[in-house]
Amino acid sequence: MPELPEVETVVRDLRKHGLANTIILGIDVRWSRAVSGLAPAAFAKALIGRAVTGVTRRAKYIVITLDSGSRLLIHLRMTGKLRFIPAGERPGKHDHVVITFDGQRRLVFNDTRKFGRFLLCPASSDPFAKLGPEPLEDTFTVAALRGRLEGKRRMIKPLLLDQATVAGLGNIYVDESLWHAKIHPERRADTLSPLEIRRLHTAIRAVLRRAVENGGTTLGDGAANFYSVAGHRGRNADALNVFRRDGLPCPHCGSPLARMTVGQRGTHFCPACQPLLISPQTGHSA
Repeated sequence: MPELPEVETVVRDLRKHGLANTIILGIDVRWSRAVSGLAPAAFAKALIGRAVTGVTRRAKYIVITLDSGSRLLIHLRMTGKLRFIPAGERPGKHDHVVITFDGQRRLVFNDTRKFGRFLLCPASSDPFAKLGPEPLEDTFTVAALRGRLEGKRRMIKPLLLDQATVAGLGNIYVDESLWHAKIHPERRADTLSPLEIRRLHTAIRAVLRRAVENGGTTLGDGAANFYSVAGHRGRNADALNVFRRDGLPCPHCGSPLARMTVGQRGTHFCPACQPLLISPQTGHSA
C-alpha cells in the first residue's frame, strides 16, 4: 500500500534518525526471498563495512546510497515497514531483514505479507530508467503530463497507476486526484482536453503535497497498515474525499460516492462530478 507520501515519510524519518554517515556492521537476512538478485551471504558480504552516504526516494523506492556508489533499494510493497529496535530486542516473526549500524542501532524490515524486497544495485546500473517523472519535482509540468498522456488509448486510472507514466502514484492518490480533477477513472487518456489535463496536474500535486505534510495515510488499526519508522500513524485519512468512502455524500455535490473495479483495482469516484461521457460519433469515452 505505501505510495509516494508514505515512502517519503519513511525516508524523512530515516534521515531524522541519522542513518546517513553510518557504517553497516551486520546483515541478518531471516527470510531469503526478501532479497532479490543475491543470495543472503553475498548480499551481506557486499554491504558489511560500507558507509551510508545518503537516504533518498525515487517513486515508491527507498534509496540508500553507499560509499561504493552502489544503491540499496527497498520497496515496501503492501505491508512492509521499517523500525529501529534496541540492541537487546529479539526480532519478531515477521521481521525478515535486520541491518546493524555503528552505534548499536538495528534497522528491522517487517513485512506481514512478504511482498517487500531489497535490491542492491551497482553504481553503473540505472534501476529507474523506465520510471516516469517525479510528480512533486519542478520538471513535472503540465506539458510533461500532457506528453505522457498524448495518444494513449488506455483508461486514465490504469495509465496513472503505471509507474512509467508518473512515478509514485498508487490507488489512493489516483482516486483522489481524479476526483479533484472531475475526471471519470474510465476516461480514455487521449480524450482529455487541455483544461482537464491542467486540472489533473494541479490535483496530483496538491493531493500528494497534502499527504506528505500529513505523514502519509494509515487506514485501519491493524499491524499491517502503514506506520512511520517512529511508529506513528499517517494523519492523511481524514483528508481523503473519495477513497473508501463509497455510499457517503460527495464533498463537492452531495451525491452518493460509488465504488467499481477499474483495471482490477477497487476504484472510488463520484458519478455526478465525474461523468463518463460517450461520444456519439465514435462510441468511445470522451
